[in-house]
This record gives sequence, structure tokens and C-alpha cells, in this order.
Amino acid sequence: MAAAGGWQPAGGRRRRRGRGEAVAAEEEGGAVLRRLREARDDLLSSGFWAASAGAVRAPLSGSVEPPVRCVCYGLGRFSGCPAARYQLAFLLLLLEELGVPPGRCSLFDPAFSGQEAAALGQLGLRLLPENEEGKHSVEGSATLFYMVHCGKALYNNLLWRNWSAGELSKMVIIGNSFRGIEERLLSRTLERDYSYIAKVLKGTEEVALPTHPRYLDTFNDTSVHWFPLQRLKELSPEVWDVVEEPTYQECDDLEIIRREDGAEQRRLVAAQS
Repeated sequence: MAAAGGWQPAGGRRRRRGRGEAVAAEEEGGAVLRRLREARDDLLSSGFWAASAGAVRAPLSGSVEPPVRCVCYGLGRFSGCPAARYQLAFLLLLLEELGVPPGRCSLFDPAFSGQEAAALGQLGLRLLPENEEGKHSVEGSATLFYMVHCGKALYNNLLWRNWSAGELSKMVIIGNSFRGIEERLLSRTLERDYSYIAKVLKGTEEVALPTHPRYLDTFNDTSVHWFPLQRLKELSPEVWDVVEEPTYQECDDLEIIRREDGAEQRRLVAAQS
């Protein structure tokens, strides 16, 4: 899968197309993968990946199980957006580092075009079939969630879906700094709209990715988060009593696309592809 010169497309059957359409699609897909390999080489040659590897491995030095699967949300239009392409290249390096097979990594972004979905398939990655709004259960398996620059509600929904010490202790989240979220929001807003983030803060370990002048906008405010079981057990028992699903009825700036908006979003993306 990951050869020394970069990632190679995974094998598999292709659906029949007209010759001209198939050639054009193959050329487009090849260009996307070539730019992705260039982003990979850039991350490696710049030293950013080497500097980030320590933060990536930090959870594994304690009691956190090595992840056996990965879920990625909110990657964006990586065929045309350099920042999204670097984030995808970083994810693929991350899977290699942690030994997670590409087939055990699932992605979702309502903005993905058909071409991008095909490119992810060529890389051996899987697409989630629907918009989960971040409500993905670890189901007892150690899971890495890769969520760079996602909306706060997505993290909050993910925590709610796995709201027990046992499940949270199996998660590693790479995404927006929880400390940064706490610093930027008024306490009453954090507790009202994103109560699960607020409640888990004292049970969270966090290590920031290093800053690099070339990737200031791509990985700014990004941290690795994990939830050691012993720290979670030290939280007040009342923390675990209320497990109401978040509704965000009073939230003025909801930063996620709701499931009911997904069909319209997919239609717009298809029209632009």
C-alpha cells in the first residue's frame, strides 16, 4: 500500500465506462494521487511529520491501547484544497505509524466529490455510508478519531455517543484543542451547548502538534487528546449521571452539517463536480 515512493492505488474491480470517460477519470484520479504524494513528501522533508510523531505516540506511552481502527471526519475537498490535501497526507502517515490498515479507516465529509470518493477508494480507505453527525461508537475497540478543524458540536456528539469511562478510555482524538475551546468560550456557553466537552476536560490528556511556518493554517490549534481510565474514574460520579443527547437548540453558531441537510449538500457537491 505505502511504497517507498508514495502511496499506490489499491487493486479492485472498476465499473464499466465509456472509453473517453474512463480515460479522463483515470487521468484526474492520477493527478489527485500525484499531488497527494507530493504533499506526503513535503511533510517528510520539512520535518513536520518527524516533529509530530512524538505527539502522535504520546497516548501509547501510558495505559491507552494502540488504535486498531480510525474514523476521519471533516477532511474537506482535498482534490483542490492544499490544506485538506496535507491533512489527508498526514492521516495516511499516521495510519502507517500506528499500523492501522487503510481498510480499517473510515471517512465522511458531505463535501466529498465523486472523484474524491473514488481516490479514497483507490487508497484502500472506506467511506461511511451516512452523516453520523459525529455520533460514532467505538464499540469496545481502540479507535483513533481524526477530526482536524471540525466544529465543536462534532466533538461533543462523539463524546456523548461514548459517554462512559470504559469507552472514552479507548479513544484518541486528533483535532481542535479542547483547552483552546475552553479558553475561547464563556463558561456558561461551553456548559450549555457543549456540555460533554466541558465535563470531560478534567479527565483529558492533551499534547499539541508542533507549530511549523509552512503549515500554520493547516494544523493550527490541533492537539492529540486521550482519556486515561484512572483520570476518568476520579471524576465526580454525577458527571456520568446525565446522558441526554445534545440538541443545540440555543446554539447560535452550529458548525456542523446536520443529517437532514445532507441530501441538499450532496446535490450541490455533485453539481460542482
